[in-house]
Amino acid sequence: MTTLGIILLALATLPAALVVINLAVLDRTPHAPAPARTLVSILIPARNEAANIASTAEAALASRDVEIEVLVMDDGSTDATAEIVRTISARDPRLRLLSAPPLTEGWTGKVHACHHLAHHARGAYLLFVDADVRVAPRAAALLTGHAQTTGARLVSAVPRQIMKTPGEWLTVPTINLLLLGYLPVSLMRASAHPGFGAACGQLMLVERKAYHASGGHAAIRSLIHDGIQLARQIRRNGFMTDLVPGDRLAACRMYSRFEDAWNGFAKNAHEGMAKPVALPVWTALLFGGHVLPFLLLPFAPGWPIACAALLSLAARAMVTVATRESPVSIPFHPFTVLVSLALQWCVLLRIGRAGRTGWKGRLYPVG
Repeated sequence: MTTLGIILLALATLPAALVVINLAVLDRTPHAPAPARTLVSILIPARNEAANIASTAEAALASRDVEIEVLVMDDGSTDATAEIVRTISARDPRLRLLSAPPLTEGWTGKVHACHHLAHHARGAYLLFVDADVRVAPRAAALLTGHAQTTGARLVSAVPRQIMKTPGEWLTVPTINLLLLGYLPVSLMRASAHPGFGAACGQLMLVERKAYHASGGHAAIRSLIHDGIQLARQIRRNGFMTDLVPGDRLAACRMYSRFEDAWNGFAKNAHEGMAKPVALPVWTALLFGGHVLPFLLLPFAPGWPIACAALLSLAARAMVTVATRESPVSIPFHPFTVLVSLALQWCVLLRIGRAGRTGWKGRLYPVG
């Protein structure tokens, strides 16, 4: 049990140490304003988003310290999404409503909408924003300023994730835990290797020239996880990408029910962890570092296992505080990791969804 305890301690130490290092690196990220007269196109794909679109559009229009235009692509909505946008645009000409063409075979829905948004945009920078994200007034200016100061052609951030129910606490916190606990930010900024490409599709700024030179969303047309995939595509074409803290740049409540969260994360799992080679490795790292210490603690209360459990919980607490997520979710931590792994294995083994994943009324093949 001592040997197992040492292994689990090592698995828990790795993310805890990386969280400390990453938070220190990100804390030193300078805040550079965008140069005057830079036009940023804020691009919002929307499909049946009547409950969100007014707040999202109004937040985008409240942007300051940079010139903006806001484009909303109504992607075949059957609710009042288009009418709501039309009403707002009647009093603010900076907002334009567009209608997405019929979905082309071989394309996924959001990627298709983003592709057409980019071709209607006039800005030197394209800021892709999900329809449930509320950007802060200086978000567009700060992201653009960072891109111009560092030379990164794509800059992304994870918005502050708003969670109010156990179903959200059991799913959403995995995003920041994986980024801060397993992505070495210093190496990401030092190397242009596509493997270090990471972005959050909820909030993603891309330089227009680099976007088109890299093929844009057309180059990833059959994929769903546009954050990771577009960042890697940009890097494959010789450009740098970067991640910055996003908790003060935007806020988002992704889901309100466990079922929606499960389906939402399942739709792109096969482009992340849920691969035959990757998932066993991720299972060893996550289950061994964040779940097994808590399972063994009552039966083998030795110091290595106790330290492993404490380090795992400390890493999660540091991430939660730094990203301003709900602290109520911290005690759920081992269960959150377990649910995440269960979801990934269900997708890999095609359990419960017959090998197909869907979102907003569309179904896509898995793998």
